[in-house]
Amino acid sequence: MAAARVPFYYRMTSGIRITARPTYLHSQSNPSGGQFVFTYQIRIENAGNVAARLMTRRWLIHDEGAIDTVVEGDGVVGEQPHLAPGQAHEYSSFCVLHAPRGWMEGSYHFVCDDGTVFDAAIPRFLLSTEPIADSLA
Repeated sequence: MAAARVPFYYRMTSGIRITARPTYLHSQSNPSGGQFVFTYQIRIENAGNVAARLMTRRWLIHDEGAIDTVVEGDGVVGEQPHLAPGQAHEYSSFCVLHAPRGWMEGSYHFVCDDGTVFDAAIPRFLLSTEPIADSLA
């Protein structure tokens, strides 16, 4: 039997490519208690020509079993990575939903070395307890 493939989602904004790979963590979830744990890996790659620093993040988390949640803050997992052209930063985090399905999307606010600022879109990615096909956002 083939191993389940983990779907991925990506989006490019102003030379910054963001890729997300969510995974359901059955072993850490409690479905009968309304607790569904998902992890997600994020890769942020500077495919542009100007170095940029990730300053802040904004996430919208949609849980089919609860109200939507907005999470905002500085950097990602305690860092504000500076990415020269060709460099990438990767991190993992998690999300707990009350339903077996939901999604996340958002943006990272960047400041480039040349002084320009922009928000890089984080692609919407599905959080589901059921296997899903690969996605390209």
